[in-house]
Amino acid sequence: MTGQFRPSSAHVDLDAVAANVSYLADLAAPAVVCAVVKADGYGHGAAAVARAALEAGAGMLGVALVEEVLELRATGIGAPVLLLSQAPAGSEAAVVEAGATATVYTASGIDALAAAASAAGQDAVVHLKVNTGMNRVGCQPEDAVALARRVVTAPGLHLGGTWTHFAVADEPDLDYTAAQAKLFDAVVADIEADGIDPGTLHAANSAATLADPERYRYGMVRCGIAIYGIAPAPGLAGCERLRPAMSLRSELTHVRRLEPGERISYGLRYTLDRESWIGTVPLGYHDGVRRALSGKADVLVGGVRRPVAGTITMDQFMVDLGTDEVPVGSEVVLIGRQGDEEIRAEEWAALLGTIGYEITCGISARVPRVHERNPT
Repeated sequence: MTGQFRPSSAHVDLDAVAANVSYLADLAAPAVVCAVVKADGYGHGAAAVARAALEAGAGMLGVALVEEVLELRATGIGAPVLLLSQAPAGSEAAVVEAGATATVYTASGIDALAAAASAAGQDAVVHLKVNTGMNRVGCQPEDAVALARRVVTAPGLHLGGTWTHFAVADEPDLDYTAAQAKLFDAVVADIEADGIDPGTLHAANSAATLADPERYRYGMVRCGIAIYGIAPAPGLAGCERLRPAMSLRSELTHVRRLEPGERISYGLRYTLDRESWIGTVPLGYHDGVRRALSGKADVLVGGVRRPVAGTITMDQFMVDLGTDEVPVGSEVVLIGRQGDEEIRAEEWAALLGTIGYEITCGISARVPRVHERNPT
């Protein structure tokens, strides 16, 4: 999109990002914070968030895709970037050229990266990922020593770290995370017993960092959702210090008065039981305002919660303003604060039976991101 005429945007408070990173860095010290900016910074804008995180003390960035490494490099960001999954076959040369820290967990992946490093005439740093129970990716614990040995004996490769990923750190009452950590410690001990330096150890995601930083900090923590000010799970300790970074805003583009009995939007499922002013907001499910929020969500207009009226459509939805004749052009806050009221991404998540991550990631690219410092 080359211009902005629709009065809708997602505002990203980079000061909030910086404050969250600083808080997490203090919590996890002396461990390094890896700020995870995959998925376009969980919908917040990867490059802008990355710069704010680095300025606030993050020592590394984390991404999911080789393409995401290249996008950061294209914006001039030269900080260390950890690729969180093994590079797809054929992409190894791009990984080496970009100077990314590669994750490996198979012999073929190690060999392909070593070949790319040799061909480029430059060294590559790799981190070995161990599957301790998440069962998504990672080598089996019994294979870790052999793979670590394969890395350190391969020309051009350096074992810079060893890591794992927790499956239920957002449920701290469960003992599964402690069991994963115990298995990880045993694997690391085996690697060291074979005379190999495992490099920087890391296991904690946002939830583990908040729940028990002393136990799970190791040498680095990988924080994603927390740097955006969203709680990894309801009631998790430490989340009260997080500042939400994203607000989603628009304006009323049309207002009309309707009589009792009038029905609204597709399906005519919203029937007025009284005379009411109805406003139209130019955002819809293509923008990430999920259709399933119809009849459930509120928005803020004039510092007051107002219900979404009827079915949310692809590009627009309606809001019941009650007896208040609110003028066209009035601000509508879908996520964020207005006056004394606030609607958080976690509120939408609860209504939809999902998590806050999915809410911000789901705000589509046709909603412009406005990155702000010292927002009013």
